[in-house]
Amino acid sequence: MSRLAKSNRDDRLTFDVFETDLGWVALVGSNHGIVKASLSETSPETALDHVQPEVHEADHSPDEYIDYRILITAYCSGAPVDLAEIPIDTRQSTAFFRNAWDACRTIPAGETRSYGWLAEQAGNVRAARGAGQAMARNRLALLVPCHRVVSSTGALHGFDGSGVPLRSRLLAMEANR
Repeated sequence: MSRLAKSNRDDRLTFDVFETDLGWVALVGSNHGIVKASLSETSPETALDHVQPEVHEADHSPDEYIDYRILITAYCSGAPVDLAEIPIDTRQSTAFFRNAWDACRTIPAGETRSYGWLAEQAGNVRAARGAGQAMARNRLALLVPCHRVVSSTGALHGFDGSGVPLRSRLLAMEANR
């Protein structure tokens, strides 16, 4: 049993995996919101691999994700959708990471902010590297839009297995809405 399941025995985990214009997306959620989300992947199996180990403790329940599926599918097709409407469950994270992820969700689509800005918003102006770690450990891809956080020079860096091309593509898609 994972740390999440042990500490939240009353939370029922559920999941869904669905196809979008950008690829397959998997979500795992609790009663409090989405716990883990994949980026768009080339297959449902790959998307599900990115939401482990939680998906193994979850029941497949696509009906519970209809509204989220509609929003994410619209976003991935280029529609001006605010994915911050989808609740996230970050109770198992540190306060700094939660604050960084919440701040990241306020960055407008198509815009970027620096790791320094994110650190300041998260409560520690000197923790730009910590903000970078929060983005690197972001388990809520698309819902916490870490593709909008860049270095102080504006350079894009790695982004899970998909790298800089996906970050560039998402930013360009958002800017062209």
